Amino acid sequence: MTEAVADVGAGRRVSARHFVRLKLRVMGNNFRGQGWRIGLFALGAFAGLWFAAFGLFLFAVPGLAGNDQYATLLAAFGGGLVVLGWLLLPLIFFGVDETLDPARFALLPLPRRTLVTGLFAAALVSVPAVAVLLAASGLILTAGIFGGWSAALTQAVGVLAGLLLCVAGARAVTSAFATMLRSRRVRDLAAVLLAGAAALIAPVQLAAAAALQDADWDRLAEVAAVVGWTPFGAPWTIGIEVAQGRVWAAPVKLLITAVTVVALLAWWSRSLESAMVGTTSSSRASTRPRATGTAVTQLFPRLLGWLPRGRFGALVAREARYWWRDARRRANLITLAVVGLFVPVMLNLGGAGDTGGGALDTSSPVLVTLSMVFVGVLAAATLANQFGFDGSAYAAHVVVGVPGAVELRARMAAFSLYLLPLVLIISGVLALLVLGQPGWIGLTAGSLLATFGAGLAVNTLLSVLGAYSLPETSNPFALNSGAGVARSFLAVLSMLASAVAVIPMVVAAALLGDVWLWLALPIGAAYGLGAALLGAYLAGDVLDRRQPELLATITPRR
Repeated sequence: MTEAVADVGAGRRVSARHFVRLKLRVMGNNFRGQGWRIGLFALGAFAGLWFAAFGLFLFAVPGLAGNDQYATLLAAFGGGLVVLGWLLLPLIFFGVDETLDPARFALLPLPRRTLVTGLFAAALVSVPAVAVLLAASGLILTAGIFGGWSAALTQAVGVLAGLLLCVAGARAVTSAFATMLRSRRVRDLAAVLLAGAAALIAPVQLAAAAALQDADWDRLAEVAAVVGWTPFGAPWTIGIEVAQGRVWAAPVKLLITAVTVVALLAWWSRSLESAMVGTTSSSRASTRPRATGTAVTQLFPRLLGWLPRGRFGALVAREARYWWRDARRRANLITLAVVGLFVPVMLNLGGAGDTGGGALDTSSPVLVTLSMVFVGVLAAATLANQFGFDGSAYAAHVVVGVPGAVELRARMAAFSLYLLPLVLIISGVLALLVLGQPGWIGLTAGSLLATFGAGLAVNTLLSVLGAYSLPETSNPFALNSGAGVARSFLAVLSMLASAVAVIPMVVAAALLGDVWLWLALPIGAAYGLGAALLGAYLAGDVLDRRQPELLATITPRR
């Protein structure tokens, strides 16, 4: 940032070039002496190139096969899914790279337009952006085969415009949700909006599966034509339009894309100011009366008054407050609530037939158990970097010398206060509303409790051994450079290990038949509780030995 500061102080104009160079320099500094960061970046680059190669082949297939109808379908639907993924996946799974934190520029006399364009240009320098460019090159090849060099050149412009749309949409959406989640007055509205956005994934997948099963290509072509005139599909289909003789459609679709990008950047610009100061622009001074009582009384909420007034109870109360008040943690809870409810419904809807009465035919106990396993491991995966949420604040625990086992049991208990009610809701919804089998509540609840407990055990150990720092920013979706790969790797590792740990539950569901419907709940609850306590004991011993190393790892680097 020193070069940008010097240019500002000298009165020279700061351009997007400065932000790009600054990001590359910060990334290089973060990699110095951090071999694991370099390894994760290389792993992420390899995964991005692999997906890019797959996308390139997929988008080039219609041109190689000589079918322009399939070209329109793939360009519209494939491009639309790419844009939708950039909008939702940062909220649900990956987060956004916050190498250049907007709050760092708060004291510099930079116009908002310069700051937005600079941060936008820096956001384009990333592995996902390069992967999208390489994958969408298949559309350029397809357009060139059908329409020659003019169609290929037009499609190249469309691919660039589509990339700008993806990055602008991801930044605008994550920044807007970050602003809403920071405000306690509108967090419920943010939860509803995020849940609605994530819930779109399930209907889109079900509609796509039904459309492909019917194989009504004429109807799909009509839908693709409509999608091609929306911002989701417009930039990806302009080359196909030129190849099919509709040259007039290309500038119109480019105009649609340009207007959308400008609108998204304007939206991002409005929320960027609150991100720089760390508060919402609409916040007001609190008019509530101050809390009365001792510090111990104020620590324990009314709903947690039953907790023991000791070290364990204080840690549980602290973590319970943080899970609700911290925007980053609250964003994870909202995501878990949405995904955890829709995933089992999707899996079991796809595997059963409609009986005509609103309920579904009885699914296999193994299928139901597997769907619960997926939800359970996904729910516990949030704790894979639970110490990263604390950052340098964890130093207080190190100084006091909190025993590792007590620390981890308290964190498990606080997290379970939010997740266990969700477990019961998911179990009831699946058994009563989806399967139409009230007697299967024990199976669904037992499988989910066992998986959740095993996931807690696995993720507590991973949180001690594989923690990484999070940026000091008010954006709950922000990640340091390379941390997105670390987050994805830890999530996959935790889900695989948790799934392996509950294989006995799946085997029992396959072998015991109807008897397991009665035994699943007590055995699953005991299995999950035992696994969680054992995991806290084993991981607590490791935590006692490496508390200083863990603190150094999760402390953000400036």
